[in-house]
Amino acid sequence: MKRVTVAKGSRRATDGRRVAGFLAARSIRLHRKAWTAVFAALALTSLMLGAFGTAVTSVALGHAAVERYAATAAVIAGDQRTRHTSMPWGSEPRTETAALTERVRVPRSALPRIEAVPGVRAAVADDAFPVELGKGPAVGTGAEAASDEARPTYGHPWSAAALAPFTLRAGRAPSGPGDVVLDGGTAARLGVRVGDAVRVRASGVPETYRVSGIAAPEGQDAAPVGEDGAPEGRGGSSEGRAGAPDGQAPGEGLAHQEAVFFSDQRARHLAGHPDTVDAIGVLAAPGVSDDELYPRLRAALDGDRPVRSVAAEHRSEEDNTTLRVLTGNGRGEPEFLEATPGRSDLLEVLGSLIGVVVMVAGLVVASTVAQATRQRARDLALLRAVGATPRQVRSMVGRESVRVAAVAALCGALGAVPGYWLLAGVLRGGGAVPDGLVLPSPVWMFAAPVVTAALTVLVARLAAAATARRAASVSPARAMGEANEAPGRPGRGRTVTGLVLLTLGISASGTAALQSGQLAAMAASSAVLVLVIACAVLGPWIARGGVHVLSRLTRRRGGAGGYLAAAAARADVHGLAAAITPIVLVVAFIGVQLSAGATAERHATAQSGQALRAPLTVSASGPGIPEEALHRIRAVPGVAMASGVLRSTVVLADKEAGDPRLERLPVLATDPAALPRTLDPGAVTGDLRALRADTVAVGRDRAQSLDLKVGSRVRLRYGDGVEATLKVAAVYERAQALGDFLFAPGALAPHMAVPRPVQTLIALQPGADVGGVRDAVKRVIADVAPGAEVVAHPAAGHLRDGARDERQGLGQVVTVLAVGVIGGYTVIAVLSTLSLIMVGRRPELVLLRTVGAGRRQLRRMLCAEATTVILTGLLVGTVTALLPLTAFAVAVIGAPPWMPLAQVCAVVGVVAVTGLAGYLLPVRAVLRGRGQA
Repeated sequence: MKRVTVAKGSRRATDGRRVAGFLAARSIRLHRKAWTAVFAALALTSLMLGAFGTAVTSVALGHAAVERYAATAAVIAGDQRTRHTSMPWGSEPRTETAALTERVRVPRSALPRIEAVPGVRAAVADDAFPVELGKGPAVGTGAEAASDEARPTYGHPWSAAALAPFTLRAGRAPSGPGDVVLDGGTAARLGVRVGDAVRVRASGVPETYRVSGIAAPEGQDAAPVGEDGAPEGRGGSSEGRAGAPDGQAPGEGLAHQEAVFFSDQRARHLAGHPDTVDAIGVLAAPGVSDDELYPRLRAALDGDRPVRSVAAEHRSEEDNTTLRVLTGNGRGEPEFLEATPGRSDLLEVLGSLIGVVVMVAGLVVASTVAQATRQRARDLALLRAVGATPRQVRSMVGRESVRVAAVAALCGALGAVPGYWLLAGVLRGGGAVPDGLVLPSPVWMFAAPVVTAALTVLVARLAAAATARRAASVSPARAMGEANEAPGRPGRGRTVTGLVLLTLGISASGTAALQSGQLAAMAASSAVLVLVIACAVLGPWIARGGVHVLSRLTRRRGGAGGYLAAAAARADVHGLAAAITPIVLVVAFIGVQLSAGATAERHATAQSGQALRAPLTVSASGPGIPEEALHRIRAVPGVAMASGVLRSTVVLADKEAGDPRLERLPVLATDPAALPRTLDPGAVTGDLRALRADTVAVGRDRAQSLDLKVGSRVRLRYGDGVEATLKVAAVYERAQALGDFLFAPGALAPHMAVPRPVQTLIALQPGADVGGVRDAVKRVIADVAPGAEVVAHPAAGHLRDGARDERQGLGQVVTVLAVGVIGGYTVIAVLSTLSLIMVGRRPELVLLRTVGAGRRQLRRMLCAEATTVILTGLLVGTVTALLPLTAFAVAVIGAPPWMPLAQVCAVVGVVAVTGLAGYLLPVRAVLRGRGQA
């Protein structure tokens, strides 16, 4: 008897699933237009999530390219990370790390210890210092003219050529202080041959050198040379040896840099730090693997200290040593110092961006699927009335959503791979990917689109189940009656939830107003997200308010069409809420992205114009402006003073709710004696002329957040990780243009890899002719700083153009991505949602045409409804964006938020066109009289 019961129950369940599957298939065919809009939204969601997920995975796996050290088994380098440990509330100690932007060098005394390690064939010291090259009397004139992609040029000792390895293809090694060896690509670019003279500028004024040889990395063919060593082209074999640098161009030397080799003694002099080296390359003896060599090297550096077991491809993380042993992909870190901090910044920004993507996609998918299910309320009610069980109804709706979502998610996942390549191209083209950072693309990495596709299906299934719950639970006797009634007011639970979220969003905005810097930005971002979700939950109430205000105007001014629009709006408040929510999302999200950056940039540019007092500026790249150029500039008649500007970074250690926090900040240094004639930071308290090696000036907002005043002491970490406790000499107000800390050159220069100014500010004597002094400055520095740009009456943003803020370009690219990709996706979601709503209203419009409504009246009605939706969405979206934006702008900038008029018009225009298209295009057949009920 028990077996029979089980069999009957199993048979009933199977029959129920078959019925639900049959009903789902028929429903998809019957409502294919509605499900087409859902399909489009889900496919775009899967594509976008997959592309961003793959990008995050690729950046997480990224590493610095291995070029100069491709032949090494290991590289000994300084620890380019600083650490901060603190005790969170009620938890174990935690440690935060941050990458350093200035090179941490290795003592030259470590060479004998490394050479004595068993299995080491050779240990070679390497220094890399920037140089500028030119043929004949000019320096730096060939690179820009002959190369579409300018690559930095670095000088090295010839002994370090074995680390790539570079081998001679023509000529001989440098034997004296006047010889250099060029890589094949550099020689071809300059058009020089063995025996030619080149002008090289390294630490000071340009000097003439003789090209003694031309080299290329082993495994490449150098540019073909003639009998006299003259380069004849750029051809070469595309085959390289195992472990060749990623992306290395055959026959052109290194992919991301150019190399100039000097004699060892000359390179040591030009590098300027004889007791230290940039890195030590370790060449292994035959038969010795990296895994064998790593612990031996680590033990030689640590002495008797214990060594933790670490993977060979990663560096040592011991806190008790400042030297690292790098193997595998880690060998590229000393070559490209900006790759690691740039990767961390890019990963952080992409991570926050993908969080916004998930939130936006979740709202769009839930809204679209819920609207498609809600439109079938009458069908579901009829099924309940004829005897369908609640389980069958829920199963049918779930199967519908899963079938559509599965196909859409698969299509989106297939498009996510080319979407990722496009996204990576935008990041690289916009400068968000630092030079030398390799973004790998292993095949398994493309599992991210599969995961995001599954997530898309899950969200669609949950949204459909939540929407079908009411229709499935209602009794058959009441089903038909409720299906023909307009939805009532939102339930108490939804209203309370929305009000709680609204309160939290307003509170987060208030928190942003009380914070400063990064904390204010984080609070403002959180406030935007919470407020948008609150608007989605309170959508029916928002729509009801918009209808109440605007329906009076449409009735009075819109004639019969306006009357119909007001009546239709009052009858379908829930439909209007579904249409308004994505518009609010578009306006709030794009408004915050555009306005926040524009407000900060405008204020910083204004401060830059106020701070820059020098009527003349000199700017140079590469090795910077030599001291000889400064001496000559100061001797020009009419020049009162000239001060170089050094730019670097510092790391500020702090706590947030007990958790350790490290913040990397751009800073500058200038001659205090030249203040405020050349640069006016806007001193609030203290004396800027008191800046010395043991003092610092602090921006007003930063001083308030750290509770600093003149005479206080602040602990900082320079760009090379050296900690210092400095006395506050002054507090200034123009920190948006100059950075939060201002130093004397003597304090900052010892902690910079290249301690030479990239800008010089020139103050003139009273009555001096700016144009005449500018021409004179150009003449006197032409031979010592060729290529330097002398600008008279620089623009307001000129000072900031030379700022060394590695996150500025990243922020601009991310803003473009956020507005272009996410904003575009949201606009398409608005169009899909409105199209879905209008497809469901086709029978209503056909009925109006049948009872005598004219095409013009219907068109007026729809335009009036669209206007109500657009204006309500714009108003609510603007308020949603303004609350956190105002709090952020007042807290961080001290000014109201601002957005260019052209961008405002563009946002309003896009929303208006999208809204009208979503209302009119799906029912154009009805408006032409060809619609059928």
